[in-house]
Amino acid sequence: MNASQPSPTPGARPVGGAGHDVLVAAMEDAAAAIYCLAGPAMEPVWANARARALGTSRADLPSVDGRSVADLVDVVARTGRPETLRGPLGSDGTAATAVLQPLRVEGEPGVLLVLEAGTGTGTDAWPEARGDVVDQVQHSLLPPSLPLLPELRLSGSYHRASSVGAAGGDWFDAVPLGRGRLALVIGDAVGHGVPAAGAMSRLRGAMRSVALRDPSPAAVVAALDAFAAQMEDVEGASVFYAVLEAATGRLTYAAAGHPPPLLVAADGSSSFLPVTPRPPLGSLPGSPTVVSSAELAPGATLVLYSDGAVSASGPPPAQGLSRLADVARRAVTGPGSIVPEGAGGLAAAVAEGLLGPREHPDDLAVLVAHRLAERHEPLTMDLLAVPASLPAVRRRLSAWLVGLGMGEQDRVGVMVAVGEACANSAEHAYRGTEPGRMHVTAAVDVDGVLTVTVRDEGSWRPPDRDPGNRGRGLLIMRQLVDGVVLQGEHGTTVTLSMRLRSSEEIEERHAGTSATEVAVDRAGERPVVRVSGAVDLVGAEQLRIRLLEASHGGTGQVELDLAGVTLFSSAAVRVVLAVARIAGDEGWRLVVHAPEGGVTRHILVISGLAGLVEMR
Repeated sequence: MNASQPSPTPGARPVGGAGHDVLVAAMEDAAAAIYCLAGPAMEPVWANARARALGTSRADLPSVDGRSVADLVDVVARTGRPETLRGPLGSDGTAATAVLQPLRVEGEPGVLLVLEAGTGTGTDAWPEARGDVVDQVQHSLLPPSLPLLPELRLSGSYHRASSVGAAGGDWFDAVPLGRGRLALVIGDAVGHGVPAAGAMSRLRGAMRSVALRDPSPAAVVAALDAFAAQMEDVEGASVFYAVLEAATGRLTYAAAGHPPPLLVAADGSSSFLPVTPRPPLGSLPGSPTVVSSAELAPGATLVLYSDGAVSASGPPPAQGLSRLADVARRAVTGPGSIVPEGAGGLAAAVAEGLLGPREHPDDLAVLVAHRLAERHEPLTMDLLAVPASLPAVRRRLSAWLVGLGMGEQDRVGVMVAVGEACANSAEHAYRGTEPGRMHVTAAVDVDGVLTVTVRDEGSWRPPDRDPGNRGRGLLIMRQLVDGVVLQGEHGTTVTLSMRLRSSEEIEERHAGTSATEVAVDRAGERPVVRVSGAVDLVGAEQLRIRLLEASHGGTGQVELDLAGVTLFSSAAVRVVLAVARIAGDEGWRLVVHAPEGGVTRHILVISGLAGLVEMR
């Protein structure tokens, strides 16, 4: 739910609990733009997704039938009488309806504005924003992250066509198959817009289902061919499917109606891999599938792409393929290449190099697999088990994790969990005796599972009913990584594990879309995490990272200042709830600064957080 919830109108039955959440969710996803305006300036204090896309300032409110909606807000607030406008929206001629209803917000006058475009016209509402809708649908159906293996760096990028009517349907995926193998896939569904994105989603789901049973290229392409023959909207889709053995670089692949991938060697030379032509999926069921093989040598880069890469340069196709090869070579080996830093953004670099500032007639999807020239070696540290050793562990482990290509979100979680395990060893392992050794190792297996062990040779006993610091430390660790195993024979060994994912592309995909600002103020007695702006889904993740970082995983007291927050999403509420629970387990109480009478405080109260945190 978002902060700035409008108060119920006089005489209305208050809505709370699950009913309240359902109502807010319905308003959030409504096709109409819905605003709640209040305060001396009658500025929006709450806006749903459609309204936020148009703008959350009063100055962003349009005119309807030649009358300013912003001016009408003042009239409704002053007179207390509802108003309705019907007519052209702005100057584009789209029919629209604006309904303004007076209401009370925290005891003060306010106005509920419902702005609906396209009423009675038979045309799509908000035509200027359909590109945003296609983008949101397409990105939500692409993989949220890509596997991260010690020998391999993957990155993916998607850009919709300049014309909304031509957008949608290109996709990519990477599926871990076990034993260091990955399925790499790219395709293009027939059609455009949301229907093409839906067809892409079904095709991607079918591919994953088949690949996890029999990942061989011949079996997967044959199964997708039969699937497309039964699904009218999937018929005619193109696909390239390959299985890559990360440790050896061996690649087996097949294609159906899709252009060949590009292989860029470590020295910058490039070639397109040979592909036996085959009709698109479902267009000629039962067509034979020819499987080919190649090798990705250390330092080589495989570039998979959709047809948009060929059409980006205009006709003829040979010109597009030649430009693709030039752009990829520059991204991999040219001046300013990002490969030495881990190759995390190669796909975006290739896509942006192909598209440039010009308009492009087709979608473009790019999936890049870069085989590292050198394997990331395991990390080993042997230190004295004392608190003074902990900064060295943090510095060396952080640099090692960055070298793996981990995104900030996962890296912070691992750092806090390992820090907790090392702190337990330094504080408890050799209590009452001379400090002994603490051994820290970190390694990644062929399938991208990170394992960190913290071992000491001191005494240990299982946590009792009142677990004390060690028991609470285990709780924190288990909240931050995938697995925690404790062994107490001949000292204590804590083993932490997490499956790695490449999230840099995801973070870049959302860059600039969040208006949240999160900063940690360490000037006072305890750290204060200060938040301002609209705390959406992306902002909530920033908030989670900073709270865990500032509180050392919940082991130290921290305060949260929400005085500058304008919107507070349900994702942000979940973050505060999680940290409040950790604080309770650690024996301290999270202090939250939220102005009395403000909408953010209102959200915290109705979410049941007032009893778990100290409100100020």
